Amino acid sequence: MQFLQLIFSLTLLVFFHELGHFFFSKLFKVRVEKFYLFFNPAFALVRAKKIDGRWRFRFLASNDSIANNELWQRNPENTEWGIGWLPLGGYCKIAGMIDESMDKAQMATPPKPWEYRSVSPWKRLPIIAGGVLVNFVMALLIYGAILFAWGEKFVPIENYRAGFEFSPVAQQAGFRNGDLLVSADGQAFTQYNEASLRRLINAKTVTISREGKQHSIALPDDFGEKIIAHKEFCAMPRLPFVIGETVKNSPAQQVGLLAGDSLVSIDNTVYYSFFDFAKVISENRQQPVNIGFYRNGEAHTITVSPDSSGVIGVRPRGYSELFGSVTREYSLLESIPAGVSLGWQKLSGYVSDFKYLFSKTGVESLGGFKSIGNMYDTQWNWAHLWEMTAFLSIILAFMNILPIPGLDGGHLLFVLYEIVTRRKPSQQFLERAQLLGMVFLISLMIFANLNDFI
Repeated sequence: MQFLQLIFSLTLLVFFHELGHFFFSKLFKVRVEKFYLFFNPAFALVRAKKIDGRWRFRFLASNDSIANNELWQRNPENTEWGIGWLPLGGYCKIAGMIDESMDKAQMATPPKPWEYRSVSPWKRLPIIAGGVLVNFVMALLIYGAILFAWGEKFVPIENYRAGFEFSPVAQQAGFRNGDLLVSADGQAFTQYNEASLRRLINAKTVTISREGKQHSIALPDDFGEKIIAHKEFCAMPRLPFVIGETVKNSPAQQVGLLAGDSLVSIDNTVYYSFFDFAKVISENRQQPVNIGFYRNGEAHTITVSPDSSGVIGVRPRGYSELFGSVTREYSLLESIPAGVSLGWQKLSGYVSDFKYLFSKTGVESLGGFKSIGNMYDTQWNWAHLWEMTAFLSIILAFMNILPIPGLDGGHLLFVLYEIVTRRKPSQQFLERAQLLGMVFLISLMIFANLNDFI
């Protein structure tokens, strides 16, 4: 299910990204020869093209058969639309442009008026930047739609009465399990979210509340790098183990555990968090353990054996159920600027995190499709799916604008060079730069995906 949600997001984002290039190409009378969702090495699932005023379709046709089909080669001014079979992206083939197609035969002919290389650099700029622009605007619109449809639901940070749990790296820096986050560099925490964690990791001084008293913790300069290197959470609210419901015929139901029971110990060892309980229970699969719990204020003990999967079959109450949440609703007019603000916050945070990529720990923490897919819910969740789609749209926009040959930013760099110097880079230079950029990007993608399994 996570994989399907990831494919849904990437398909949508790639389609609209390429549509941005297509729109500005058509606006400036530049031909778009092909527009494909997914890649089509050897053959395509489906192709469509308007020929002699009629739409023609081809299914499972090989690329060679299409290239040698006289009818299909008519009306070259009309775009060939298609769906490939390799779901790793898509492309928009613009006439007269050195891109991933590496169509040297076309580039060897004299420039035509309808080609990308024939229009002014001022027109080429929006043609190249169109995909990034669409992705960024798309992210802002999705964030606005999310706020309008679902609002902003969160638990105020002061409601986390059980405090927070901290990773070993954070504990070495001075945090203790049970501390409540108050502020980072003087700016108060209002809720626990991605932005809060980023502020915590990048802060110089964090104020916490411990046993009713406030303390300041000075963080080391390499705190963020250490957090990334250990691939662990930095801080998360403690979730007391209160049963929300029991699974039918599960070990928990069979021994009489009920919704509302508050679990506090295993074999006389006290645990403060559901996650601690889950870990210990998993380590004792099919072995009897004594669980201490409270029901209606009275202490009880019961013996239960986790099943072969290492669970006892209960769903814990979530943060909202235990601590209470608030929902801020947005009208249509309010959701637009709020979506823009949220999108800009996400972009700023991602750019801030990007600095870690240039460290050894940052490179080692690179993840591929598996890591991204794991960020989705295991069940189809529209609210979270759209939130992830918007975030990936931000990432796609930022990554594509980087000045690396093979990316939109690389093309923009060469166009800007031409505008400033009034000299166009040679075709040979552009071809070599494109090839080197593609080799680098493919190598990086392979490395990132291998990291998922190392």
